[in-house]
Amino acid sequence: MSGILAGKRILVTGVLTEGSIAFHAAKVAQEEGAQVVLTGFGRMTLVQRIAKRLPKEAPVIELDVTNQEHLDTLAERIGEHTDGLDGIVHSIAFGPQGAFDFLGASWEDVSTAVQVSAYSLKSLTTACLPLMPRGGSVVGLTFDAQIAWPKYDWMGVAKAALESTSRYLARDLGARNVRCNLVSAGPIKSMAAKSIPGFEELADVWNHRAPIGWDLADPEPAGRGVVGLLSDFFPKTTGEIVHVDGGVHMMGA
Repeated sequence: MSGILAGKRILVTGVLTEGSIAFHAAKVAQEEGAQVVLTGFGRMTLVQRIAKRLPKEAPVIELDVTNQEHLDTLAERIGEHTDGLDGIVHSIAFGPQGAFDFLGASWEDVSTAVQVSAYSLKSLTTACLPLMPRGGSVVGLTFDAQIAWPKYDWMGVAKAALESTSRYLARDLGARNVRCNLVSAGPIKSMAAKSIPGFEELADVWNHRAPIGWDLADPEPAGRGVVGLLSDFFPKTTGEIVHVDGGVHMMGA
């Protein structure tokens, strides 16, 4: 099969609905020739149902990134479906409701947001390293953490931690030929978005400030950005954040 990911073996986390960026990354990856394995958390029957809507049904492995046993056995469980990995897509984030109240949030809420949304990039990647002896590409999804957004609060801090984690991973894994980059995507009306109080106010920024336009209902541009970074077309790009946000990140007041 031809395509920019021909022959690549890719693990995609965070597929919950067809409206997620992770689903579109998996779909485009398959269209570009990749073999895809998915991970799911919690509602496994839902993830398995969504996996059937890909161009080719993908196997689904259960993964709770806060469960050390899940992480310790991950490489072995992936190995039941493929003989190695060339790429990982990290599309995992969660903040308890309390994390969306910046001044009122407890450390318990904040630490959960940081563990699931940022530390998990490190724990997921290191769990998969035995399957990547020749190196590969790790791509995560962020929401621009350079500035303070309305309503995003401690999730914004968690994304800043994710962006820093990606840079340190890029530093430490470069010798193993593992690249680590992020796609900073504009907002998408997904399941995750529904859990963010005030999402509409946050997303409305894109209706007015994206010079090339932005469609809240179209996750495919971000999915394509992920696939581009998974490919060999960026062989010496690591520690980078590629914005797929309609240009909002560079607009001044």
